[in-house]
Amino acid sequence: MGFFRFGMRNREKAPVKGSLRLKFTLLFILIMVSAIGLCIFLNLYFLGDYYLSDKKNSLIEEVDKIDQVMGHYGFTGDKKDLDKELDKEMQEILRQCWTKYNISVVIWDSESDILFSSASEIVDLRWRLTQYVFNNGVDVEQIYKNSRYQIAMLNDNHSNSRYMDAYGFLKSGNIFLLSIPVESIRESAAVSNKFFILTGLGVALVSGTYIFFLMKKMTKPVLELSEIASRMAGQDFKVRYQGNSNDEIGILGNSMNHLASELEKTISELKTANEQLQKDIEEKIQIDDMRKEFLSNVSHELKTPIAIIQGYAEGLQDCVNEDEESREFYCEVIMDEASKMNQMVQKLLNLNQLEFGSNACEKLPFDLSEMIRGMIDSTSILLQQKDGSLEYQENAENMQVLGDEFMIEEVLKNYISNACNHLDGERRVIIRAEDSEKDRVRISVFNTGKPIPEEDLDKVWIKFFKVDKARTREYGGSGIGLSIVKAIMEQHGCPFGVYNKTDGVVFWFELDQVGCCSGISGQ
Repeated sequence: MGFFRFGMRNREKAPVKGSLRLKFTLLFILIMVSAIGLCIFLNLYFLGDYYLSDKKNSLIEEVDKIDQVMGHYGFTGDKKDLDKELDKEMQEILRQCWTKYNISVVIWDSESDILFSSASEIVDLRWRLTQYVFNNGVDVEQIYKNSRYQIAMLNDNHSNSRYMDAYGFLKSGNIFLLSIPVESIRESAAVSNKFFILTGLGVALVSGTYIFFLMKKMTKPVLELSEIASRMAGQDFKVRYQGNSNDEIGILGNSMNHLASELEKTISELKTANEQLQKDIEEKIQIDDMRKEFLSNVSHELKTPIAIIQGYAEGLQDCVNEDEESREFYCEVIMDEASKMNQMVQKLLNLNQLEFGSNACEKLPFDLSEMIRGMIDSTSILLQQKDGSLEYQENAENMQVLGDEFMIEEVLKNYISNACNHLDGERRVIIRAEDSEKDRVRISVFNTGKPIPEEDLDKVWIKFFKVDKARTREYGGSGIGLSIVKAIMEQHGCPFGVYNKTDGVVFWFELDQVGCCSGISGQ
Protein backbone atom coordinates (compact mmCIF):
# COMPACT_ATOMS: atom_id res chain seq x y z
CA MET A 1 0.00 0.00 0.00
CA GLY A 2 2.85 2.40 0.83
CA PHE A 3 4.41 1.83 -2.60
CA PHE A 4 1.02 2.44 -4.24
CA ARG A 5 0.56 5.79 -2.48
CA PHE A 6 4.14 6.81 -3.29
CA GLY A 7 3.41 6.13 -6.96
CA MET A 8 0.21 8.19 -6.70
CA ARG A 9 2.06 11.20 -5.25
CA ASN A 10 4.68 11.05 -7.99
CA ARG A 11 1.99 10.90 -10.62
CA GLU A 12 0.19 13.93 -9.17
CA LYS A 13 3.36 16.04 -9.18
CA ALA A 14 4.38 15.08 -12.71
CA PRO A 15 3.40 17.40 -15.59
CA VAL A 16 0.07 16.52 -17.15
CA LYS A 17 0.42 15.47 -20.76
CA GLY A 18 -2.41 16.47 -23.09
CA SER A 19 -4.05 18.69 -20.46
CA LEU A 20 -7.55 20.05 -20.95
CA ARG A 21 -6.20 23.62 -20.82
CA LEU A 22 -3.99 23.09 -23.84
CA LYS A 23 -6.62 21.08 -25.68
CA PHE A 24 -9.34 23.69 -25.17
CA THR A 25 -6.98 26.52 -26.14
CA LEU A 26 -5.89 24.79 -29.36
CA LEU A 27 -9.49 23.87 -30.12
CA PHE A 28 -10.59 27.49 -29.67
CA ILE A 29 -7.80 28.76 -31.95
CA LEU A 30 -8.68 26.10 -34.53
CA ILE A 31 -12.34 27.17 -34.46
CA MET A 32 -11.33 30.83 -34.85
CA VAL A 33 -9.02 30.09 -37.79
CA SER A 34 -11.69 27.89 -39.40
CA ALA A 35 -14.26 30.67 -38.99
CA ILE A 36 -11.89 33.17 -40.61
CA GLY A 37 -11.21 30.77 -43.48
CA LEU A 38 -14.95 30.24 -43.95
CA CYS A 39 -15.52 34.01 -44.08
CA ILE A 40 -12.78 34.39 -46.69
CA PHE A 41 -14.30 31.59 -48.77
CA LEU A 42 -17.76 33.15 -48.57
CA ASN A 43 -16.33 36.55 -49.50
CA LEU A 44 -14.61 35.15 -52.55
CA TYR A 45 -17.50 33.13 -53.92
CA PHE A 46 -20.74 34.53 -52.52
CA LEU A 47 -20.18 38.14 -51.48
CA GLY A 48 -20.52 39.49 -55.07
CA ASP A 49 -23.87 37.86 -55.72
CA TYR A 50 -25.17 38.95 -52.32
CA TYR A 51 -23.96 42.51 -52.89
CA LEU A 52 -25.67 42.79 -56.31
CA SER A 53 -28.85 41.15 -55.02
CA ASP A 54 -28.99 43.65 -52.16
CA LYS A 55 -28.57 46.59 -54.56
CA LYS A 56 -31.26 45.19 -56.87
CA ASN A 57 -33.70 44.77 -53.99
CA SER A 58 -33.01 48.34 -52.88
CA LEU A 59 -33.90 49.65 -56.37
CA ILE A 60 -37.09 47.58 -56.54
CA GLU A 61 -38.10 48.73 -53.06
CA GLU A 62 -37.64 52.41 -53.93
CA VAL A 63 -39.53 52.09 -57.26
CA ASP A 64 -42.46 50.48 -55.42
CA LYS A 65 -42.36 53.20 -52.78
CA ILE A 66 -42.52 55.95 -55.46
CA ASP A 67 -45.45 54.20 -57.20
CA GLN A 68 -47.24 53.89 -53.87
CA VAL A 69 -46.88 57.58 -53.00
CA MET A 70 -47.96 58.76 -56.46
CA GLY A 71 -50.87 56.37 -56.42
CA HIS A 72 -51.90 57.69 -53.01
CA TYR A 73 -52.20 61.23 -54.35
CA GLY A 74 -53.78 60.09 -57.63
CA PHE A 75 -51.01 61.56 -59.73
CA THR A 76 -51.55 60.92 -63.48
CA GLY A 77 -48.14 62.02 -64.70
CA ASP A 78 -49.03 65.58 -65.77
CA LYS A 79 -46.93 68.29 -64.19
CA LYS A 80 -50.04 70.46 -63.87
CA ASP A 81 -51.53 67.97 -61.37
CA LEU A 82 -48.49 68.11 -59.07
CA ASP A 83 -49.52 69.61 -55.73
CA LYS A 84 -47.32 70.76 -52.86
CA GLU A 85 -47.98 67.77 -50.60
CA LEU A 86 -46.94 65.27 -53.24
CA ASP A 87 -43.91 67.34 -54.14
CA LYS A 88 -42.90 67.55 -50.49
CA GLU A 89 -43.23 63.83 -49.89
CA MET A 90 -41.45 62.95 -53.14
CA GLN A 91 -38.55 65.21 -52.22
CA GLU A 92 -38.29 63.38 -48.89
CA ILE A 93 -38.21 60.01 -50.69
CA LEU A 94 -35.50 61.20 -53.05
CA ARG A 95 -33.48 62.57 -50.15
CA GLN A 96 -33.64 59.22 -48.35
CA CYS A 97 -32.67 57.40 -51.55
CA TRP A 98 -29.57 59.51 -51.78
CA THR A 99 -28.55 59.48 -48.14
CA LYS A 100 -29.46 55.89 -47.35
CA TYR A 101 -28.66 53.97 -50.54
CA ASN A 102 -26.68 56.50 -52.62
CA ILE A 103 -29.38 56.20 -55.30
CA SER A 104 -29.73 58.95 -57.90
CA VAL A 105 -33.32 59.44 -59.06
CA VAL A 106 -34.69 61.27 -62.12
CA ILE A 107 -38.38 61.23 -63.15
CA TRP A 108 -39.59 62.83 -66.46
CA ASP A 109 -43.06 63.72 -67.66
CA SER A 110 -44.49 63.04 -71.08
CA GLU A 111 -42.86 66.27 -72.43
CA SER A 112 -39.41 65.09 -71.32
CA ASP A 113 -39.36 67.69 -68.61
CA ILE A 114 -37.88 66.73 -65.25
CA LEU A 115 -40.51 66.30 -62.54
CA PHE A 116 -38.24 65.07 -59.71
CA SER A 117 -34.50 64.72 -59.48
CA SER A 118 -31.93 63.94 -56.77
CA ALA A 119 -28.96 63.79 -59.12
CA SER A 120 -26.52 66.50 -60.08
CA GLU A 121 -25.39 64.73 -63.20
CA ILE A 122 -28.75 64.78 -64.98
CA VAL A 123 -27.09 64.86 -68.40
CA ASP A 124 -25.27 61.62 -67.73
CA LEU A 125 -28.47 59.99 -66.50
CA ARG A 126 -30.36 61.14 -69.58
CA TRP A 127 -27.52 59.82 -71.75
CA ARG A 128 -27.60 56.42 -69.97
CA LEU A 129 -31.36 56.22 -70.39
CA THR A 130 -30.89 56.81 -74.13
CA GLN A 131 -28.30 54.09 -74.30
CA TYR A 132 -30.66 51.65 -72.61
CA VAL A 133 -33.56 52.52 -74.89
CA PHE A 134 -31.65 52.41 -78.15
CA ASN A 135 -28.93 49.92 -77.13
CA ASN A 136 -26.11 51.80 -78.83
CA GLY A 137 -23.48 49.15 -78.29
CA VAL A 138 -22.86 49.84 -74.60
CA ASP A 139 -21.79 47.07 -72.20
CA VAL A 140 -25.13 46.36 -70.53
CA GLU A 141 -26.01 43.28 -68.44
CA GLN A 142 -29.68 42.84 -67.72
CA ILE A 143 -30.36 41.37 -64.25
CA TYR A 144 -34.10 42.00 -63.70
CA LYS A 145 -37.17 42.72 -65.85
CA ASN A 146 -40.95 43.00 -65.44
CA SER A 147 -43.78 44.48 -67.58
CA ARG A 148 -43.02 48.14 -66.77
CA TYR A 149 -39.31 48.40 -66.07
CA GLN A 150 -36.05 46.54 -65.89
CA ILE A 151 -32.76 46.65 -64.05
CA ALA A 152 -29.44 46.49 -65.84
CA MET A 153 -25.76 46.68 -65.06
CA LEU A 154 -23.80 49.28 -67.05
CA ASN A 155 -20.03 49.42 -67.40
CA ASP A 156 -19.01 53.02 -68.14
CA ASN A 157 -15.73 52.73 -70.03
CA HIS A 158 -15.16 56.49 -70.00
CA SER A 159 -15.16 56.79 -66.21
CA ASN A 160 -14.20 53.18 -65.49
CA SER A 161 -17.28 52.93 -63.29
CA ARG A 162 -20.15 50.52 -62.97
CA TYR A 163 -23.75 51.36 -62.30
CA MET A 164 -26.88 49.42 -61.56
CA ASP A 165 -29.81 51.25 -63.09
CA ALA A 166 -33.55 50.73 -62.91
CA TYR A 167 -35.37 52.36 -65.81
CA GLY A 168 -38.81 52.23 -67.41
CA PHE A 169 -42.31 53.53 -66.63
CA LEU A 170 -44.01 54.19 -63.33
CA LYS A 171 -47.68 53.35 -62.85
CA SER A 172 -48.43 57.01 -63.48
CA GLY A 173 -46.87 56.70 -66.95
CA ASN A 174 -43.78 58.77 -66.11
CA ILE A 175 -40.34 57.70 -67.25
CA PHE A 176 -37.82 57.16 -64.47
CA LEU A 177 -34.20 56.22 -63.91
CA LEU A 178 -32.77 55.10 -60.56
CA SER A 179 -29.02 54.62 -60.53
CA ILE A 180 -26.66 53.14 -57.92
CA PRO A 181 -22.88 53.19 -58.39
CA VAL A 182 -21.49 49.68 -57.91
CA GLU A 183 -18.00 49.26 -56.57
CA SER A 184 -15.65 46.51 -57.74
CA ILE A 185 -16.79 43.64 -55.63
CA ARG A 186 -13.58 41.69 -56.13
CA GLU A 187 -11.49 44.56 -54.86
CA SER A 188 -13.81 44.94 -51.89
CA ALA A 189 -13.63 41.21 -51.17
CA ALA A 190 -9.82 41.29 -51.31
CA VAL A 191 -9.68 44.18 -48.86
CA SER A 192 -12.24 42.49 -46.62
CA ASN A 193 -10.32 39.21 -46.67
CA LYS A 194 -7.07 40.93 -45.76
CA PHE A 195 -8.82 42.66 -42.89
CA PHE A 196 -10.33 39.36 -41.74
CA ILE A 197 -6.93 37.67 -41.75
CA LEU A 198 -5.15 40.38 -39.79
CA THR A 199 -7.87 41.02 -37.25
CA GLY A 200 -8.87 37.36 -36.99
CA LEU A 201 -5.35 36.14 -36.22
CA GLY A 202 -4.95 38.88 -33.65
CA VAL A 203 -8.25 38.06 -32.01
CA ALA A 204 -7.42 34.34 -32.08
CA LEU A 205 -4.05 34.94 -30.43
CA VAL A 206 -5.41 37.23 -27.70
CA SER A 207 -8.49 35.08 -27.11
CA GLY A 208 -6.41 31.89 -27.08
CA THR A 209 -4.11 33.35 -24.42
CA TYR A 210 -7.12 34.45 -22.38
CA ILE A 211 -8.76 31.04 -22.76
CA PHE A 212 -5.54 29.30 -21.71
CA PHE A 213 -5.42 31.14 -18.39
CA LEU A 214 -9.19 30.99 -17.95
CA MET A 215 -9.10 27.21 -18.36
CA LYS A 216 -6.75 27.01 -15.36
CA LYS A 217 -9.64 28.08 -13.16
CA MET A 218 -12.05 25.77 -14.99
CA THR A 219 -9.77 22.71 -14.79
CA LYS A 220 -8.81 23.23 -11.15
CA PRO A 221 -11.95 21.39 -9.87
CA VAL A 222 -11.22 18.55 -12.30
CA LEU A 223 -7.71 18.18 -10.88
CA GLU A 224 -9.17 18.24 -7.36
CA LEU A 225 -11.59 15.46 -8.29
CA SER A 226 -8.71 13.51 -9.81
CA GLU A 227 -6.74 13.85 -6.57
CA ILE A 228 -9.81 12.75 -4.59
CA ALA A 229 -10.18 9.68 -6.83
CA SER A 230 -6.48 8.86 -6.32
CA ARG A 231 -6.81 9.13 -2.54
CA MET A 232 -9.93 6.99 -2.63
CA ALA A 233 -7.95 4.40 -4.60
CA GLY A 234 -5.51 4.47 -1.68
CA GLN A 235 -8.45 3.66 0.67
CA ASP A 236 -8.66 7.19 2.07
CA PHE A 237 -12.44 7.66 2.18
CA LYS A 238 -12.38 10.67 4.54
CA VAL A 239 -11.52 13.03 1.68
CA ARG A 240 -14.35 15.25 0.39
CA TYR A 241 -14.85 17.66 -2.50
CA GLN A 242 -15.31 21.19 -1.10
CA GLY A 243 -16.65 23.00 -4.20
CA ASN A 244 -20.13 24.54 -4.13
CA SER A 245 -20.83 25.13 -7.82
CA ASN A 246 -24.12 24.02 -9.38
CA ASP A 247 -22.67 23.03 -12.75
CA GLU A 248 -21.64 19.58 -14.01
CA ILE A 249 -18.41 19.71 -11.96
CA GLY A 250 -20.41 20.36 -8.79
CA ILE A 251 -22.75 17.46 -9.59
CA LEU A 252 -19.72 15.19 -10.17
CA GLY A 253 -18.14 16.40 -6.91
CA ASN A 254 -21.32 15.63 -4.95
CA SER A 255 -21.43 12.20 -6.59
CA MET A 256 -17.80 11.60 -5.57
CA ASN A 257 -18.61 12.62 -1.99
CA HIS A 258 -21.59 10.25 -1.95
CA LEU A 259 -19.43 7.50 -3.42
CA ALA A 260 -16.74 8.08 -0.76
CA SER A 261 -19.34 7.90 2.02
CA GLU A 262 -20.88 4.71 0.65
CA LEU A 263 -17.45 3.11 0.13
CA GLU A 264 -16.37 4.08 3.64
CA LYS A 265 -19.55 2.56 5.04
CA THR A 266 -19.26 -0.57 2.90
CA ILE A 267 -15.55 -1.08 3.65
CA SER A 268 -16.26 -0.63 7.37
CA GLU A 269 -19.02 -3.23 7.17
CA LEU A 270 -16.73 -5.56 5.23
CA LYS A 271 -13.97 -5.14 7.81
CA THR A 272 -16.43 -5.88 10.60
CA ALA A 273 -17.73 -8.90 8.69
CA ASN A 274 -14.17 -10.09 8.02
CA GLU A 275 -13.23 -9.69 11.67
CA GLN A 276 -16.31 -11.65 12.70
CA LEU A 277 -15.55 -14.26 10.05
CA GLN A 278 -11.98 -14.51 11.34
CA LYS A 279 -13.28 -14.95 14.86
CA ASP A 280 -15.71 -17.63 13.65
CA ILE A 281 -12.91 -19.41 11.80
CA GLU A 282 -10.65 -19.25 14.85
CA GLU A 283 -13.51 -20.47 17.04
CA LYS A 284 -14.20 -23.33 14.64
CA ILE A 285 -10.52 -24.27 14.62
CA GLN A 286 -10.51 -24.10 18.41
CA ILE A 287 -13.63 -26.25 18.61
CA ASP A 288 -12.11 -28.78 16.20
CA ASP A 289 -8.92 -28.84 18.26
CA MET A 290 -10.95 -29.25 21.45
CA ARG A 291 -12.96 -32.06 19.85
CA LYS A 292 -9.78 -33.84 18.78
CA GLU A 293 -8.22 -33.27 22.18
CA PHE A 294 -11.40 -34.46 23.90
CA LEU A 295 -11.50 -37.66 21.86
CA SER A 296 -7.81 -38.22 22.50
CA ASN A 297 -8.21 -37.63 26.23
CA VAL A 298 -11.29 -39.84 26.52
CA SER A 299 -9.55 -42.59 24.58
CA HIS A 300 -6.47 -42.24 26.78
CA GLU A 301 -8.49 -42.24 30.01
CA LEU A 302 -10.49 -45.32 28.98
CA LYS A 303 -7.57 -47.19 27.49
CA THR A 304 -5.80 -47.99 30.80
CA PRO A 305 -8.84 -49.23 32.80
CA ILE A 306 -10.08 -51.23 29.83
CA ALA A 307 -6.67 -52.85 29.46
CA ILE A 308 -6.58 -53.65 33.17
CA ILE A 309 -10.09 -55.08 33.11
CA GLN A 310 -9.31 -57.10 30.01
CA GLY A 311 -6.06 -58.46 31.52
CA TYR A 312 -7.61 -59.46 34.82
CA ALA A 313 -10.67 -60.92 33.13
CA GLU A 314 -8.44 -63.06 30.89
CA GLY A 315 -6.56 -64.16 34.00
CA LEU A 316 -9.77 -65.28 35.62
CA GLN A 317 -10.84 -67.04 32.46
CA ASP A 318 -7.50 -68.89 32.24
CA CYS A 319 -7.65 -69.74 35.98
CA VAL A 320 -4.21 -68.18 36.58
CA ASN A 321 -4.86 -68.17 40.32
CA GLU A 322 -7.08 -70.96 41.58
CA ASP A 323 -7.30 -69.88 45.22
CA GLU A 324 -10.35 -67.92 46.39
CA GLU A 325 -8.36 -64.94 47.69
CA SER A 326 -6.63 -64.33 44.34
CA ARG A 327 -9.88 -64.54 42.44
CA GLU A 328 -11.49 -62.04 44.81
CA PHE A 329 -8.52 -59.70 44.29
CA TYR A 330 -8.92 -59.97 40.52
CA CYS A 331 -12.63 -59.26 40.81
CA GLU A 332 -12.03 -56.25 43.06
CA VAL A 333 -9.57 -54.75 40.56
CA ILE A 334 -12.05 -55.22 37.73
CA MET A 335 -14.88 -53.67 39.75
CA ASP A 336 -12.66 -50.76 40.87
CA GLU A 337 -11.60 -49.93 37.30
CA ALA A 338 -15.18 -50.29 36.07
CA SER A 339 -16.32 -47.91 38.82
CA LYS A 340 -13.70 -45.35 37.76
CA MET A 341 -14.91 -45.54 34.17
CA ASN A 342 -18.50 -45.20 35.30
CA GLN A 343 -17.66 -42.13 37.39
CA MET A 344 -15.78 -40.54 34.49
CA VAL A 345 -18.66 -41.19 32.08
CA GLN A 346 -21.15 -39.81 34.60
CA LYS A 347 -19.05 -36.68 35.06
CA LEU A 348 -18.83 -36.20 31.31
CA LEU A 349 -22.61 -36.48 31.03
CA ASN A 350 -23.09 -33.97 33.86
CA LEU A 351 -20.59 -31.59 32.29
CA ASN A 352 -22.31 -31.89 28.92
CA GLN A 353 -25.68 -31.07 30.50
CA LEU A 354 -24.18 -28.04 32.27
CA GLU A 355 -22.42 -26.68 29.17
CA PHE A 356 -25.48 -27.02 26.94
CA GLY A 357 -27.97 -25.79 29.53
CA SER A 358 -29.86 -29.07 29.86
CA ASN A 359 -29.34 -29.04 33.61
CA ALA A 360 -30.90 -25.69 34.55
CA CYS A 361 -29.58 -23.76 37.53
CA GLU A 362 -32.30 -23.17 40.18
CA LYS A 363 -31.22 -20.42 42.58
CA LEU A 364 -32.76 -20.73 46.04
CA PRO A 365 -31.66 -19.49 49.48
CA PHE A 366 -29.73 -22.00 51.60
CA ASP A 367 -27.27 -22.05 54.50
CA LEU A 368 -23.75 -22.32 53.08
CA SER A 369 -22.21 -22.81 56.54
CA GLU A 370 -24.28 -25.92 57.15
CA MET A 371 -23.24 -27.36 53.78
CA ILE A 372 -19.54 -26.74 54.49
CA ARG A 373 -19.69 -28.37 57.90
CA GLY A 374 -21.43 -31.40 56.43
CA MET A 375 -18.73 -31.70 53.78
CA ILE A 376 -16.03 -31.47 56.46
CA ASP A 377 -17.57 -34.36 58.35
CA SER A 378 -17.72 -36.56 55.25
CA THR A 379 -14.13 -35.69 54.31
CA SER A 380 -12.54 -36.35 57.71
CA ILE A 381 -12.00 -40.07 57.01
CA LEU A 382 -10.24 -39.30 53.69
CA LEU A 383 -7.94 -36.79 55.44
CA GLN A 384 -7.09 -39.28 58.15
CA GLN A 385 -6.04 -41.78 55.49
CA LYS A 386 -3.75 -39.16 53.96
CA ASP A 387 -2.38 -38.01 57.36
CA GLY A 388 -3.83 -34.58 56.73
CA SER A 389 -5.57 -31.99 58.88
CA LEU A 390 -8.51 -29.72 58.05
CA GLU A 391 -9.31 -26.29 59.46
CA TYR A 392 -12.46 -24.22 58.88
CA GLN A 393 -12.45 -20.43 59.37
CA GLU A 394 -15.80 -18.61 59.14
CA ASN A 395 -15.43 -14.82 59.09
CA ALA A 396 -18.57 -13.92 57.09
CA GLU A 397 -21.47 -12.13 58.72
CA ASN A 398 -24.11 -13.67 56.44
CA MET A 399 -23.80 -17.27 55.25
CA GLN A 400 -27.29 -17.32 53.72
CA VAL A 401 -26.67 -17.40 49.96
CA LEU A 402 -28.57 -17.77 46.69
CA GLY A 403 -27.71 -20.71 44.47
CA ASP A 404 -28.44 -24.23 43.36
CA GLU A 405 -27.60 -26.20 46.50
CA PHE A 406 -26.80 -29.48 44.71
CA MET A 407 -24.53 -27.74 42.19
CA ILE A 408 -22.66 -25.74 44.85
CA GLU A 409 -22.20 -28.98 46.82
CA GLU A 410 -20.55 -30.43 43.69
CA VAL A 411 -18.23 -27.41 43.54
CA LEU A 412 -17.21 -27.80 47.20
CA LYS A 413 -16.77 -31.54 46.77
CA ASN A 414 -14.43 -31.04 43.81
CA TYR A 415 -12.42 -28.31 45.57
CA ILE A 416 -11.99 -30.33 48.80
CA SER A 417 -11.29 -33.59 46.93
CA ASN A 418 -8.72 -31.81 44.78
CA ALA A 419 -7.07 -30.31 47.90
CA CYS A 420 -6.91 -33.69 49.64
CA ASN A 421 -5.41 -35.40 46.61
CA HIS A 422 -2.62 -32.80 46.31
CA LEU A 423 -1.57 -32.57 49.94
CA ASP A 424 2.14 -32.20 50.62
CA GLY A 425 4.44 -30.48 53.06
CA GLU A 426 2.54 -29.74 56.27
CA ARG A 427 -0.44 -31.59 54.77
CA ARG A 428 -3.00 -29.01 55.85
CA VAL A 429 -6.35 -28.05 54.27
CA ILE A 430 -7.91 -24.72 55.25
CA ILE A 431 -11.47 -23.78 54.26
CA ARG A 432 -12.22 -20.08 54.75
CA ALA A 433 -15.53 -18.19 54.48
CA GLU A 434 -15.35 -14.39 54.40
CA ASP A 435 -17.30 -11.39 53.14
CA SER A 436 -16.41 -10.18 49.68
CA GLU A 437 -17.27 -7.05 47.74
CA LYS A 438 -20.74 -6.39 46.31
CA ASP A 439 -22.60 -8.31 49.05
CA ARG A 440 -21.04 -11.67 48.35
CA VAL A 441 -19.43 -14.35 50.42
CA ARG A 442 -16.16 -15.91 49.26
CA ILE A 443 -15.33 -19.54 49.95
CA SER A 444 -11.66 -20.53 49.49
CA VAL A 445 -10.05 -23.97 49.85
CA PHE A 446 -6.30 -23.97 50.53
CA ASN A 447 -3.98 -26.95 50.61
CA THR A 448 -0.27 -27.10 51.33
CA GLY A 449 1.78 -28.59 48.57
CA LYS A 450 3.48 -27.79 45.28
CA PRO A 451 2.21 -24.66 43.49
CA ILE A 452 0.70 -24.91 40.02
CA PRO A 453 3.02 -23.50 37.31
CA GLU A 454 1.89 -19.98 36.46
CA GLU A 455 1.46 -20.84 32.77
CA ASP A 456 -0.96 -23.65 33.75
CA LEU A 457 -3.21 -21.68 36.13
CA ASP A 458 -5.73 -20.79 33.40
CA LYS A 459 -5.64 -24.31 31.94
CA VAL A 460 -6.78 -26.24 35.05
CA TRP A 461 -10.43 -25.58 34.05
CA ILE A 462 -9.99 -27.34 30.68
CA LYS A 463 -11.37 -30.86 30.37
CA PHE A 464 -8.79 -33.62 30.97
CA PHE A 465 -5.99 -31.14 31.71
CA LYS A 466 -3.62 -32.54 34.36
CA VAL A 467 -0.63 -30.73 35.84
CA ASP A 468 0.92 -33.99 37.12
CA LYS A 469 -0.47 -36.89 35.08
CA ALA A 470 1.37 -39.60 37.06
CA ARG A 471 0.01 -38.38 40.41
CA THR A 472 -3.49 -37.93 38.98
CA ARG A 473 -3.47 -41.55 37.87
CA GLU A 474 -2.33 -42.52 41.32
CA TYR A 475 -5.49 -41.23 43.04
CA GLY A 476 -7.78 -41.95 40.09
CA GLY A 477 -8.48 -38.42 38.92
CA SER A 478 -10.11 -37.92 35.52
CA GLY A 479 -9.37 -34.20 34.93
CA ILE A 480 -13.06 -33.34 34.63
CA GLY A 481 -13.92 -32.08 38.13
CA LEU A 482 -12.65 -28.50 37.69
CA SER A 483 -14.35 -28.26 34.28
CA ILE A 484 -17.62 -29.05 36.08
CA VAL A 485 -16.82 -26.30 38.62
CA LYS A 486 -16.30 -23.79 35.79
CA ALA A 487 -19.61 -24.72 34.12
CA ILE A 488 -21.56 -24.49 37.41
CA MET A 489 -20.13 -21.10 38.39
CA GLU A 490 -20.76 -19.67 34.91
CA GLN A 491 -24.41 -20.75 35.20
CA HIS A 492 -24.61 -18.96 38.55
CA GLY A 493 -22.98 -15.85 37.06
CA CYS A 494 -20.52 -15.64 39.94
CA PRO A 495 -16.72 -15.33 39.92
CA PHE A 496 -14.27 -18.13 40.70
CA GLY A 497 -10.56 -18.77 40.31
CA VAL A 498 -7.26 -20.14 41.53
CA TYR A 499 -3.96 -18.66 42.69
CA ASN A 500 -0.69 -19.84 44.21
CA LYS A 501 0.71 -19.09 47.63
CA THR A 502 4.24 -19.68 48.85
CA ASP A 503 3.30 -22.96 50.51
CA GLY A 504 0.34 -24.16 48.49
CA VAL A 505 -2.63 -23.46 46.19
CA VAL A 506 -5.99 -21.69 46.79
CA PHE A 507 -9.19 -22.40 44.85
CA TRP A 508 -12.08 -20.01 45.48
CA PHE A 509 -15.59 -19.05 44.42
CA GLU A 510 -18.16 -16.45 45.44
CA LEU A 511 -21.96 -16.51 45.88
CA ASP A 512 -24.54 -13.77 46.25
CA GLN A 513 -25.82 -13.35 49.77
CA VAL A 514 -29.56 -13.50 50.38
CA GLY A 515 -31.19 -10.11 49.69
CA CYS A 516 -29.05 -9.14 46.63
CA CYS A 517 -27.98 -10.61 43.34
CA SER A 518 -25.29 -8.69 41.53
CA GLY A 519 -25.12 -11.09 38.60
CA ILE A 520 -21.41 -10.47 37.93
CA SER A 521 -19.79 -13.34 36.09
CA GLY A 522 -16.32 -14.31 35.00
CA GLN A 523 -13.13 -15.60 36.41
